[in-house]
Amino acid sequence: MVSAILLAAGKGLRLHSSLSKPLVKIKRRAIVFYSLRTLNEHPEIDEIIVVVNSGNQVSIVKLIKSYSFKKIKAVVLGGSRRQDSVYNGLKATHRNSKWVLIHDSARPFVELDDVTKVIQQAKKYGAAILAVKPKATIKSSKADNIVAKTFTRDKLWEVQTPQVFKKDLLLKAYKKYSQDNVTDDASLVEKLGRRVKIVKGSYGNIKITTYEDLLFAGLIAKRFENGI
Repeated sequence: MVSAILLAAGKGLRLHSSLSKPLVKIKRRAIVFYSLRTLNEHPEIDEIIVVVNSGNQVSIVKLIKSYSFKKIKAVVLGGSRRQDSVYNGLKATHRNSKWVLIHDSARPFVELDDVTKVIQQAKKYGAAILAVKPKATIKSSKADNIVAKTFTRDKLWEVQTPQVFKKDLLLKAYKKYSQDNVTDDASLVEKLGRRVKIVKGSYGNIKITTYEDLLFAGLIAKRFENGI
């Protein structure tokens, strides 16, 4: 059984919007709609847990009801940190669930094929993440913004979601490293010394953070308009 946790608790402060980020519209639909539709349609996903905040909960529940997404089993409140929100979602998954897929609603254009690939590789390795090769040259800097190092791109990856894990493995990582601040769930699993498989994703699976991202998203949305 595969449970999907969709993180929709972001406030979107960098979008400078009065709306919570998941409710900001791309074309005619809220950002959260696109991910919900993809996860709801995927044949390997058995249930969806949506993690929200107190400010957008009512609106997201209303949106869910208006589209009759059949696989949504619970809507839960997130926490102060990203990993707290994920953990709240984990606790709401079905007791028979063996695999957990975690996705950011701020990545509305994940493709069904990529979801399939990352689930399949997680079932083989225990943990898998989507990622793409960086297009730009990456450098690290010293405290005074002087270049410290230039990285070779052939071994670098820009990490995306979904990320998929064996449920008991992810729970173990969360219980052991719950106090650590991380930017993705794979980091906690890596701390256990477990292998995480990288699965090549798609450049269209962008994360919407700024207003410029929202403009670009409007162009990508044209590919997803059939059936809306």
